[in-house]
Amino acid sequence: MSKRTRAASLTTFVAASVAFGAVLAGPADATGKDTSASKHTSTNASAKVMKAKATKASAWPKFLSASQLPPHPSSSWTAGKVTDGVPDELRFCIQDTLPGYDSRYRDFRTDLETNAQQLTFVVGSSAKAKALATRLNKDIRACATRIEQSDPETEAALKDYGKLSVEEGAHAYGLHTETSWGATDINLYSVGRDGRAVTLVRWAQMGDFSDAPVKAFKKTTTTAVNKLY
Repeated sequence: MSKRTRAASLTTFVAASVAFGAVLAGPADATGKDTSASKHTSTNASAKVMKAKATKASAWPKFLSASQLPPHPSSSWTAGKVTDGVPDELRFCIQDTLPGYDSRYRDFRTDLETNAQQLTFVVGSSAKAKALATRLNKDIRACATRIEQSDPETEAALKDYGKLSVEEGAHAYGLHTETSWGATDINLYSVGRDGRAVTLVRWAQMGDFSDAPVKAFKKTTTTAVNKLY
């Protein structure tokens, strides 16, 4: 859609610091230091840092694989790496909800114009996740109005495809945009939750509501939520 070019960047930087103490050994009249204990302390501390990073990575929910996207009639899907931040394609609709949350996303592409993104947040509690999911659903329902207010040359329409019965719930939507010069795009969105994790899935290509693979997208959403934990 025409809002894809609203570029911004969000990068999460994680820094870790470890203090090491030097240990001296030997009799008082020794002329040299025994550094073996210090090296052992350093090695153990480094191992703990690596273990902490591995634990943090494994604690994040799983993402969709390329094969779990709605099938494309003439092209296979390719999945990008899981990356910290928020994809540009999702920023416009949910920008009011973004500050203050750690998030990761994955891009998906076909050889043609069809693309998709999955964005996942992990928050401190199930109650906070429920509140976040509520805000994201509100953002998506308001996105058509926001598009028209920001760009008089574009008409936007939203369809509510209803709730999905999976984990703590999910909801699917369709968003169609058409410009005054004839460009038309169809987007599918969904928001789902499982425990402390909230995921948002977007699918998009040129076309209108008749081109949207709603049934397959709902299946993709169900899979995405089931994979969180």
